[in-house]
Amino acid sequence: MRSAIILAAGKGTRMKSELNKVMHPVLNKPMIGHIVTNLEQCHVDHIVVVVGHGAESVKEYLKDRVTYALQEPQLGTGHAVMQAQTLASLNGDTIILNGDGPCIQKETIEAAFEANKDYEMTVLTSILPDGARYGRIVRNAASMVEKIVEAKDCSEEELKIREINTGIFCFKNQLLFENLKEIKNDNAQKEYYLTDLVEIFNRKQYRVNAMVVKDGDETMGCNDRIDLAKANKWLQRKTNEKHMLNGVTIIDPEHTYIDVDVEIGQDSVIYPNVHIQGVSKIGSKVEILPNSFLRNVRIEDNCVIDSSKIVESTVGKGTTIGPMSHLRNNTEICENVRIGNFVEFKNSHFGDGSKCAHLTYIGDSDFGKKINVGCGVVTVNYDGKHKFRTTVKDGAFIGSNCNLIAPVTIGENALLAAGSTITDSVEDGDMGIARARQTNKEGFGTKYKNK
Repeated sequence: MRSAIILAAGKGTRMKSELNKVMHPVLNKPMIGHIVTNLEQCHVDHIVVVVGHGAESVKEYLKDRVTYALQEPQLGTGHAVMQAQTLASLNGDTIILNGDGPCIQKETIEAAFEANKDYEMTVLTSILPDGARYGRIVRNAASMVEKIVEAKDCSEEELKIREINTGIFCFKNQLLFENLKEIKNDNAQKEYYLTDLVEIFNRKQYRVNAMVVKDGDETMGCNDRIDLAKANKWLQRKTNEKHMLNGVTIIDPEHTYIDVDVEIGQDSVIYPNVHIQGVSKIGSKVEILPNSFLRNVRIEDNCVIDSSKIVESTVGKGTTIGPMSHLRNNTEICENVRIGNFVEFKNSHFGDGSKCAHLTYIGDSDFGKKINVGCGVVTVNYDGKHKFRTTVKDGAFIGSNCNLIAPVTIGENALLAAGSTITDSVEDGDMGIARARQTNKEGFGTKYKNK
């Protein structure tokens, strides 16, 4: 059985924010969200989040994905783990993570559980060129961890050690809770430190293993906005590399921003300054051209997205969007569609093979198949109090500069004359004209100019 404890009770004063520290986003997802998602993907059976300051925001976000333990007051990392008593009787292994460490990867979590198989405790470590403020890992002759010495307490020799404590541990669960009782708070801060378990375990001849995390930045904690920026950069690079290794071309990874929950199919090409956010799914052989912004979208195979914004919408196979188009609020664009320059869709359906080339607004509408929409068309869906839907059936032709005053239905193969303001439905095969007949006044132009 696998369990996890996430320490998330700290106030995070260096963030200088009213927002709970672990709720600050990295790649548009709260830090603690990254950790919980990775634990779930590692099939961890029980996840306990130890909360304190700002607990309500954490609970509101994670809901019932985890269980909660309250640490009040906050008396150190050991004291935080003591609050997770719901796990005390369980068998198996427990990993302990910091809620402000969003970069930890599921592969590393898996490796930690694997590394602890034959040991009672495993400390995740990293090798740094300069150990700086971090606790040093002191190993014995058998290469087991003998103790962790805080930087301020290190001897001259110990300061030369470059293997540092990441603050991530894996334990045999029952041994963890049995020995937590032996941690003392006889220090200047009067706090209970989880690292004291290393010496306690050694005294009882339990084996304390060390697992080196190759990339030290993966275990970084985010204490301020500078750290957040570093974590964003690191996770952005890691995410982009995963996509490239899976067959996606990212032309300029340094200037391409893809959230961790995004899926992209093989042979797709992502150009610079593209942002893909949320739970988005991009198909195969899709081109996303520069300056496009996508959030919570589904883009099917063989599409081209040209410098456009798409939010909470879907785009069918073989469709071209843009440049400078905007799809929002539950819009469904079907297959082999052409959406051109400066077109906006909102809460609408646009059927297979239809075209809307430029300078048009379609809102709260249902358009069928093989419809042509001319330039400057507007569905007038709002009367100041209520919104109404427009229906346009298969094969209709909507002339340029038409206003469709909802609610209205345009029938199959119907034609709307350019410049019409349509207030009544048009039957199948009919033509709707709603404009004054042109009158020419002979010589009036010259007369007016010569006044």
